[in-house]
Amino acid sequence: MKKDDLVYAGHMLETARSIVAKIQGVDRTEFDADENLRLAVTHLIQIIGEAAARVANDFRSAHSEIPWREIVGMRQKIVHDYVHVNYDIVWDVATTQLPTLIAQLEVIVPDT
Repeated sequence: MKKDDLVYAGHMLETARSIVAKIQGVDRTEFDADENLRLAVTHLIQIIGEAAARVANDFRSAHSEIPWREIVGMRQKIVHDYVHVNYDIVWDVATTQLPTLIAQLEVIVPDT
């Protein structure tokens, strides 16, 4: 494991926490009506995917509970098929999957 792996995992954790904070108290109707929030959350999910892509394979293997391939795949989808971003998936990631990811990363990343 390289120190950089923890830096990238830390970026993932900080960014996931930022998304959860941005949608705190927001329901799906409000999310759909707020273009700036949708764009911000989508962009931040992209950042999580970019950080995940930079994590070394041995670190990923050591922390196989994290869905690295899916996280990177989501980033690829947002970047390369930006016209067809599915906000149902973005909402699900933000509200359902990120809290789990945060809990997993909190175990890995020291002193956060």
